[in-house]
Amino acid sequence: MTLAMTFDERYRAIHARDARFDGQFVTAVRSTGIYCRPSCPARTPKESNVTFYATSAAAHEAGYRACKRCLPEAAPGSPAWNLRGDTTARAMRLIADGVVEREGVPGLARRLGYSPRHLTRLLTAELGAGPLALSRAHRAHTARMLLVGTDLPASDVAFSAGFASVRQFNDTVREVFGLTPLELRARRRGGDVQAAGAIDLVLPHRAPFDAAGLFAWMDARAVPGVEESGPASFSRTLRLPGGPAWFEVRAESDRMRLRAHLTHLGDLAPLVTRARRLFDLDADPDAVDDALARHPELAARVAALPGIRVPGAADPHEMLIRAMVGQQISVAAARTALTGLADALGERMPHAGGEAVLFPTMAAIAERGAEVLRGPAARIRAITGAAGALAAGDLVLTPGDDGSDQRAALLAMPGIGPWTADYVRMRVLGDPDVTLPGDVAVRAGAAALGIPSDPKGFAAWAERLAPWRSYLTAHLWRAAPSTRPRKDPS
Repeated sequence: MTLAMTFDERYRAIHARDARFDGQFVTAVRSTGIYCRPSCPARTPKESNVTFYATSAAAHEAGYRACKRCLPEAAPGSPAWNLRGDTTARAMRLIADGVVEREGVPGLARRLGYSPRHLTRLLTAELGAGPLALSRAHRAHTARMLLVGTDLPASDVAFSAGFASVRQFNDTVREVFGLTPLELRARRRGGDVQAAGAIDLVLPHRAPFDAAGLFAWMDARAVPGVEESGPASFSRTLRLPGGPAWFEVRAESDRMRLRAHLTHLGDLAPLVTRARRLFDLDADPDAVDDALARHPELAARVAALPGIRVPGAADPHEMLIRAMVGQQISVAAARTALTGLADALGERMPHAGGEAVLFPTMAAIAERGAEVLRGPAARIRAITGAAGALAAGDLVLTPGDDGSDQRAALLAMPGIGPWTADYVRMRVLGDPDVTLPGDVAVRAGAAALGIPSDPKGFAAWAERLAPWRSYLTAHLWRAAPSTRPRKDPS
């Protein structure tokens, strides 16, 4: 983990201008008063002038401003917040999802089970910045993306990024970047200019990136009306706090782009976070591939598929329903069932001169799901019961959950077993260390690669891959012979 790197290891990384560490820490230079990403092309500062911070917010709090040359806010996010499951990591995931803007620090603290004062002390002690400063840094990052990636008016940028006022926006941009918003916009490259009013952004990520494999995964499971997928693009509708939204993620050469249409511009920051989580864009592929390739059974697969990703979830509640519907049936059958559910119970929204479908609300599934779903009565009761618990707030499912608590809460629900609970933890929390020893496709992939395929033997063998067993699972899904009926979830 990068947060455990020593000073000397970090200094060697910045001396080598190693882009693999961009977004994982920042380098503050006392003699200049600025902070940079590790790959900054500027001359390497003297060791005596350097302080390393885990987050840009900590550098802001210490009085530094962002480098105008390397723009550290444009780096991918740190993979540590998915790798770790402690309070700090959970807080960072919730802050990125916009909880502080919607609920304030008290709401964030309540979700994490602490008082606001204690949470502030905890985050400040570890990261050098409290939740307000961390949220402010996230807003500054979103503002930079919009200023250089769109032609939205500055006032729209301010509120899209989550600022309470244009004045607060102007002050923060000047303080963080040492530039006014218009000066920052003027520095963008011509190729990044979009049509007036459009939201079209570049999503930074670390290479290598197995985009083809991830889009193929999405394509096989796309629910018509709700989602559309192809070899290099994926789009869908989504409910956000401010109303319905549509977004598309598209691979273009070595870049990933996001296009979006929002009911409320203030939803852009959480939408970007969800899109990044869905495509696992904050992963550290070099660390994952290096660890997996050390094992002879996996070396050839890793060489053939560098940068494999584990798909996340755009909506945690929807993810649970999709997993439960997909239990013990093929991917195609699950897709058919989910398409019928969405067509019967989903709301329509206008899109591109026509209509698109929003995945049904949990309340709608709880009330009318039994009329639409087919299969064993006990399974239908379990699905509608879970939807009812989510709608009522009796079951809480968010990206900021504690993994063990989330698993226990899911297992306490009728009809949810270890496979479903672990699969949801992998997708919703982005937990990189989940294995599914009972999964049919995992067992088939393991057998194809000469790995023990019986659940007990596989679980024992997979222990050597910690903390990257979710990526092992992704490789085994890909390795499963295509002629076998796939009974993994949707």
